[in-house]
Amino acid sequence: MAHDHNLAIFRGKLKFKSNEHKIWGVFIFLSIVTIVEVVLGIIKPGFLMKPFITPFEGGFGATLMNIILSPLVFLIPLNLIFLVLTIVKAYYITWDFMHMRDERSSLRRAVVWTFVFLALYIALIFLIEGDYIYEVYKSSTIKWNF
Repeated sequence: MAHDHNLAIFRGKLKFKSNEHKIWGVFIFLSIVTIVEVVLGIIKPGFLMKPFITPFEGGFGATLMNIILSPLVFLIPLNLIFLVLTIVKAYYITWDFMHMRDERSSLRRAVVWTFVFLALYIALIFLIEGDYIYEVYKSSTIKWNF
């Protein structure tokens, strides 16, 4: 099927003359994102290694707030930065290098929603199995040696 490729990135803010120039532009962008990730991983700034909110202490209200705000209480900002940058890289690799942008919307949705449901399923399995392992080690004679 002969059709023209979209030669713009960043929602049309940066346009290229040819497909080859676009590939190099996306490559440079992905290289910059990767360099930022590597530098942050090596340096590990102290202010990004502390959670946004410290856990609340004392009483039922504090426990309830820890449960409600658990995504923020235990989230380390550096991990959030890595997660966002990884999603950005995956998006641009799929959309530009794999030409998903030029496909029909039904195929794009099928690919994206399949990944979303698999990722949620894996997260659920990790949580269930992690809780099971915690309960086994908590109430048994096996020691925590890892």
